[in-house]
Amino acid sequence: MQMAIDLASENVQNNGGPFGAVIVRDGEVIATGVNRVTANNDPTAHAEVSAIRAACAKLQTFDLQGCTIYTSCEPCPMCLGAIYWARISHVFCGCTQQDAEDINFSDAFIYRELEKPNAERYLCQRFIMHSEALVPFRAWTLKTDKTEY
Repeated sequence: MQMAIDLASENVQNNGGPFGAVIVRDGEVIATGVNRVTANNDPTAHAEVSAIRAACAKLQTFDLQGCTIYTSCEPCPMCLGAIYWARISHVFCGCTQQDAEDINFSDAFIYRELEKPNAERYLCQRFIMHSEALVPFRAWTLKTDKTEY
């Protein structure tokens, strides 16, 4: 955790956000990440997502089961989703959502939106061309040499 905190502190000095993450497996640091949203003009460049991308590239896999992520702050919904998709086994957090909100990094709006039915959300998803969109799903179902995930 101290490494994640140190990365976050260093990143603030390098025009990044105050967030750091470290992924460890079997006591070995596999990858690190810091928040580069404003530095890279990339809204997905959060510390956890960056660390996951680096860990997957290093290990040549999309499955990080058995890994632990140490993150300087409780993950936002996007990062939490990425952590679940990566199948990371353990998550340790430094700061809380409230701590982040106190310095104007608030995810509360997104969490509230996710609790609402689609029709009541600020950004309501509209579904179109459903039949056509099912074509690749059917192809996937029939594919015999696919890699399941």
